[in-house]
Amino acid sequence: MSAVSARSTLAAVQGDRVRALQHALYRTAKADPGRRFHALHDKIYRRDILQRAWEQVRRNRGAAGIDNITLAMVEEYGVDRLLDELAGDLQEDGYRPLPARRVFIPKPGSDGRRPLSVPTVSDRIVQTATKLVLEPIFEAGFLPCSFGARPQRGAHDALQVLLDESWRGRRWVVETDIANCFEAIPREQLMQAVEERVCDRRLLNLVRAFLDAGVLEDGAQRRAVIGIPQGGCVSPLMANVYLHRIDRAWDHGRDGTLVRYIDDLVVMCESRQQAERALARITAILAELGLEPKAAKTRIVHLTEGGEGVDFLGFHHRLVRARGRTGAKRVIFLARWPSRKAAQHARDRIRELTARSRLLVPVDIVVREVNAFLRGWAGYFRYGNSARMFDKMQTYALHRLAIFVAHRHKRSRAWGWRVVAYASPDHFGLLNLDGTVRAPRPNRPWRSPNAGGERRR
Repeated sequence: MSAVSARSTLAAVQGDRVRALQHALYRTAKADPGRRFHALHDKIYRRDILQRAWEQVRRNRGAAGIDNITLAMVEEYGVDRLLDELAGDLQEDGYRPLPARRVFIPKPGSDGRRPLSVPTVSDRIVQTATKLVLEPIFEAGFLPCSFGARPQRGAHDALQVLLDESWRGRRWVVETDIANCFEAIPREQLMQAVEERVCDRRLLNLVRAFLDAGVLEDGAQRRAVIGIPQGGCVSPLMANVYLHRIDRAWDHGRDGTLVRYIDDLVVMCESRQQAERALARITAILAELGLEPKAAKTRIVHLTEGGEGVDFLGFHHRLVRARGRTGAKRVIFLARWPSRKAAQHARDRIRELTARSRLLVPVDIVVREVNAFLRGWAGYFRYGNSARMFDKMQTYALHRLAIFVAHRHKRSRAWGWRVVAYASPDHFGLLNLDGTVRAPRPNRPWRSPNAGGERRR
């Protein structure tokens, strides 16, 4: 057996052991919702758990932390060697996470910047290992109204609920999100939520160490007394553990259908009275948790044909009437397409990739980078009524590429357009977005190949 085959076989065996542990934890937690787990810390430094954690960290890539150690440097140092050292430190309670490196990233569609904490590679491995052990325990108790940062659930599952509930007549929508959610979550109350299912003191101390590690900003270490470091591998799970209290407090029958994607919330209601009651209740629940809704993004919208719509998870949702033959009955449904912010973010990224400052970059590399972005952007927004927006984005990318080529050759924009749009049969290899839209349908799984087909609407 070759070395590559041996490593693949070993990874498969370790993967099976990790999955077996997760399934056992999930089944036990599901069977006894009141059980508190007391023997978990030793699972964190299991070699197969750490190996799986490393694989996930490497797959997610990411920058170096304050120690400036990159993924490539870890591989050069020796992955097995590093994992053995982490296992030893964890087993002897000698592991101490370093402060995260604070960076600020632009918020799509606005001039604001979002603070992001970048832990070291070693800390990301340990955090991921912790998540692998804790996630199945809490996942057993999470409710169907929660969709963000959960295995086998995602944004399009949440979007399908909006479509289905609108079809059932719930067309009064409460939309809001939690103001500064990650920074505002009280740590002591969060730890109390974790302790509802976990009583292993060593593991609880490890989680607390992640929360208290602080950040390094402008050369100074800062430790906040509240909040979860946004950017940590275990942070989304911790946010869901705390915000699960919203889900538990919600009564779907009385106050509408709640859809929560981490800190973004939508409630689908049957009447204005129910929507107003739902908004008041959300505000009260958040206040009990030490949180509050973001005023600028909180409102009640009545979905009507020709009326206003709502933005949720990057899509703009609006009630429209299906096109059809003259005289035929045309149904009204909740359509969705990329929101203005999502479209502007795409245009900004394409403009950045085709900027004058990159004229020394070969055209084929620029096209490859634009295609990589468009492929990911369209892969998300294709599950919607996005054909018109896709046409606009295709034309915009073509124009930007034409301008880039013209500037590279010091010619006019008209010359660049002729070369890219007409002289090149494949537009220099630019990705073609035509025919990639899959329109969703009410009460049909969005993943099903029969849920709308590859048609454009």
